[in-house]
Amino acid sequence: MNRIAPILAGLAAIAALPSCAPVEGAGQADAALAGPPVKVVGEAQTCINRNQIRNSRVRSDQVIDFEMRGGKVYRSTLPNRCPRLGFEEAFTYKTSINQLCSTDIIYVLEDIGGEIRRGAGCGLGKFVPVEYLDEDEDE
Repeated sequence: MNRIAPILAGLAAIAALPSCAPVEGAGQADAALAGPPVKVVGEAQTCINRNQIRNSRVRSDQVIDFEMRGGKVYRSTLPNRCPRLGFEEAFTYKTSINQLCSTDIIYVLEDIGGEIRRGAGCGLGKFVPVEYLDEDEDE
């Protein structure tokens, strides 16, 4: 019986760990609050042209703003949190076409002791055209 006790203790510890599976509705409030306030100004897009991306701003583990040439901004809210994305604020992706799509996977770039490594892979969400609102603007 003494051999079973450590196994049961280990199983109990594993069961107490937080689950990686998405929970319906979890994180949606946090995602909505990530970054500066925005106003949706059009229909969500499945893809955006890579050569039009001027800058990307990671707002949290679940929200990335893609600032485009010409001033447009597309916000992608990932369907699930992407571990360490908000902390590292850096990601990479690989695509064979000149578009970045909601079906693509991004990889967090982790700085571990000065060495850059590819971390968690996460799916993108659709690209919603938004405009940044002034903090003092009433709506």
